[in-house]
Amino acid sequence: MKLALLSDLHANMPALDACLAHARQQGSTRFAILGDIVGYGPHPAEVVDCCRELQQEGALVLRGNHDTLNVNPVLTGSTWGEVTAAWTHKRLDDLQREWLAQLPLTAVEGKVFLVHATADAPERWHYAEDERLASRSLDAASKNPDVRYVFGGHVHQQSLFYRGSGRNLMRFTPRAGVAIPVGPHRHWLATVGSVGQPRDGDTRANYALFDSEANLLTFHRVAYDHLSVARTMRAEGLPQILATRLEEGR
Repeated sequence: MKLALLSDLHANMPALDACLAHARQQGSTRFAILGDIVGYGPHPAEVVDCCRELQQEGALVLRGNHDTLNVNPVLTGSTWGEVTAAWTHKRLDDLQREWLAQLPLTAVEGKVFLVHATADAPERWHYAEDERLASRSLDAASKNPDVRYVFGGHVHQQSLFYRGSGRNLMRFTPRAGVAIPVGPHRHWLATVGSVGQPRDGDTRANYALFDSEANLLTFHRVAYDHLSVARTMRAEGLPQILATRLEEGR
C-alpha cells in the first residue's frame, strides 16, 4: 500500500489539489489527512468538503488544533490563528463544523500511528520539533508493540527521526523525491510538512508517501500557484502577514 500523508492543509485548495494529483501520479492507493484542515487560508468550505469526500472513499482524517479552534473560535485575537478563526467559522455551515468537531485526534493502522501533533498528549498540541519531543511522542506510540512508525504534522517542516540500537533518537533531513528505507526493525517518527502553508523558505506544498510493502518513505514538494492564493487572501480581507508568508514560504 502507498499511503499519502498530508497535513496542515490550512484551507488552501489549490495546494491540496496539487498534492492529491501528485500523489495519485506516484501510485498512492490511500490518503491520510493529519489535521489542520482549516485555518489561515481562503478556501475553508472547499477543503472541508474535499476531505469529507476523501474520508468517504476510505481516507483516514484527523483533527488538528486549528480545526478545533475554528469550530469554537477564541476571540482574544492573540494569535493569527485566532484572528482568522472567526472569519473561517462564518464560512463553514453547521454540518461542516460538526464534521470537524467529531474527527479523532489519532488513528492506528497496523504498524502506523497517525497524529497531528504528538502521540504522548495529542490534545495539547506539542511540537515534535527536536529529538527530545520526538522521543516522547515515539515512546508513547510504541506502547502499542505493533507500532513502528509515527507520522504527524503541526511543525510545518519535513523531518525524520529514528531510533537505532540505543535509546536516543537521531535526526535525518530528507531530500525531496528521494525514497528513504525505513525498515520495521527500527522505530521512526516523521513530520510530513505542510500542504497549505510551508515555513522552510520553499513555497512549494509538502507531503510524504509511505510505501508499506517496500518500507520506503518519500518526502515530496509540489509547485502550485501560491501567488494566486495570496492574492485571494488579500481580496478576502485576511491578514496581510499570512499572504506574505505564503509568498515567501516562511
